[in-house]
Amino acid sequence: MRHYIYKVMVAVIALIIVFEFTIGKTINKFDEKAELLFSKEGRKNMVISVKSEMQKAIEKENYLSNDERILINKFIFKIKNELKSVE
Repeated sequence: MRHYIYKVMVAVIALIIVFEFTIGKTINKFDEKAELLFSKEGRKNMVISVKSEMQKAIEKENYLSNDERILINKFIFKIKNELKSVE
């Protein structure tokens, strides 16, 4: 009976270790990112980051590449056509 208890204890400890090094790390990474999004300080940092990126975009002469301009133009044209069909 003792050997059985020892084997079960070793198996449980091994499972805990395997869980911590595989799934546990992934859960911890997700938890850290979620904490950044939902904390007041994290939101402030995100707003500051968005503002700085917007400032960089304003300072550039051409923000979009030619391919991006064509793609966005086609998309807006398609939306306009769909909205006209409603009238």
